[in-house]
Amino acid sequence: MKLSRELADFEDRLGHQFKTPDLLVRALTHSSISSKTRPDNQRLEFLGDRVLGLVMAEALFEADRQASEGQLAPRFNALVRKEACAEVARQIDIGVVLKLGRSEMMSGGRRKEALLADAMEAVIAAVYQDAGFEAAKVVVKTLWGDRVERVDEDSRDSKTALQEWAQARGQKPPTYTEIARSGPDHAPIFTIEVMLSSGETATAEAPSKRQAEQTAAKDLLSTLETSK
Repeated sequence: MKLSRELADFEDRLGHQFKTPDLLVRALTHSSISSKTRPDNQRLEFLGDRVLGLVMAEALFEADRQASEGQLAPRFNALVRKEACAEVARQIDIGVVLKLGRSEMMSGGRRKEALLADAMEAVIAAVYQDAGFEAAKVVVKTLWGDRVERVDEDSRDSKTALQEWAQARGQKPPTYTEIARSGPDHAPIFTIEVMLSSGETATAEAPSKRQAEQTAAKDLLSTLETSK
């Protein structure tokens, strides 16, 4: 099978040339367009999640040989969670080459975080099946880049940290309020405001309430720590 120019360009962005191109096509095929002759990427997604997990666990283990399991676990979760996978997927424009059914395309599927993350995991599995674990490890470590080195910042649960900050000062837990929602129903943007009982506030926008709350909490913490 000869890949289209579009998929060949994607191989360049991915950093892997497939000996079995069908694997790449399958990894990019969403269930909305699958059939008996065109399998979707769900099984590959399952495998890719495990391959990614092993690569990241090994990378973290090697990067900090003094870290305890309790320190490694949140770092690991930050590197393999859906948000991280979707971020990497956007970095290499997976959305452009996703194979979607018409309804999924019309509802903004190429931008949906869950679809992008699932496809990223499936592509990792496709590389693994095409060329083995070492090849998959090279691709993952290259794409994830310096995220392993800066993972402490990413693994910090900002909502928990802000609540601890407030409680340590005798305050009530922070409150989170959705103050705006924009964009179409299939791709909404939420604006969340976080407020402390002492009056400090911060707002943030994101495609999900959870992400907006985390970002707002992070921004408020940054402001509070800067003003010490």
